[in-house]
Amino acid sequence: MNVTETTRRFLEFFEDRGHLILPGSSLVPESGDAVLFTTAGMHPLTRYLEGQPHPQGRRLAGVQRCLRTTDLDEVGDNRHLTVFQMLGSWSLGDYDGQQSLRWGVELTTGSLGIGRDRLHATVFGGDEQVGPDVQSRQTWTELGVPVELTTEDNWWSNGPTGPCGPDSEMFVWTGAGTPQGTPSTDERWMELWNHVMMRFRRHADGSLEPLAQRSVDTGMGLERLLMVVQGKPSVFDTDVFAPWISALPSLWQPDQRSLRLLADHLRASIVIIGDGVRPANAGRGYVLRRLLRRVLTLLWRDDSTRTLGDLPTSLFEHTLAQFGQPADSGPVRDVVLSEEQRFAGLLSRGRKVLSQFGSGRPLTEDDLRYLHQTHGLPPDLVTELLS
Repeated sequence: MNVTETTRRFLEFFEDRGHLILPGSSLVPESGDAVLFTTAGMHPLTRYLEGQPHPQGRRLAGVQRCLRTTDLDEVGDNRHLTVFQMLGSWSLGDYDGQQSLRWGVELTTGSLGIGRDRLHATVFGGDEQVGPDVQSRQTWTELGVPVELTTEDNWWSNGPTGPCGPDSEMFVWTGAGTPQGTPSTDERWMELWNHVMMRFRRHADGSLEPLAQRSVDTGMGLERLLMVVQGKPSVFDTDVFAPWISALPSLWQPDQRSLRLLADHLRASIVIIGDGVRPANAGRGYVLRRLLRRVLTLLWRDDSTRTLGDLPTSLFEHTLAQFGQPADSGPVRDVVLSEEQRFAGLLSRGRKVLSQFGSGRPLTEDDLRYLHQTHGLPPDLVTELLS
């Protein structure tokens, strides 16, 4: 199943069960939201999960583009990405979490063709405030899926305050042979689909208040699902990455890890720019700038003549289309090339400034502050220049 067919099967499954399909939202949250980027499929629905009526009903599903920088150092392994798509389903005070789990197994083992013997679940085991999720444990057992109890790993929250609740995660075996161990003891179990029972609101003092409306929020990474249904060893081997993995080696001959980093960061940068963000020294713009600088630093370490201008236009167009963004790639490409020129100028000026400090002497905090305030060289750029 390619990405189009896999997405269609997911959405049609929930549409057949009374869910209205929502269009994806921007990576940039609504004005007034303190979060830099949308990090989960539920983010645009937060106020509805807290109880506000949704104008399109109580059963919803969709595909949402998301961005996470907390896993940036893990990008390049088999399963972590900076920008990804999240398949989601939501019950806003309608059906309960147990129905959600039953449908989850029905979909994955049915039209998505994942063997039940490759599944494992984790369930909230309780803490000093909330007891164990006995109902979810019983449901998984009835469905013939083994269960592991955890505490912190199965409690979902949107931050230190706000809606939260126990969650139950579906894992799939990605190793060879018969599944072994449990999700907490063997990393070959990959988290695939999280079902959150949104039951509480956490206050600043840490106390929990039951929500008047109990909701269910689920999220499944599309790229990880493709890895499973297409039988690939990593998300980078799926069809959504095929144009990148095919084109980049002929341009720059990167090793495997560098190839994955380049594909991930460039893809993420295109999507961020596609949602209207521009490079800057703070906030969302700095996230974009950091991603592009990581790409350029990696490219120029081996050959300073490499340029992002060599990227085929088709890569920009493919990425924008995959994430449901406007198809005009020209403005996005212009932003990327402009930032490349700016970074090249900074590197040239920075090397001249750093040469005045003499070789071999470690820079102090005062040195870094001076370089930033006087010459506009942020500490992370100085680190790149000295590496």
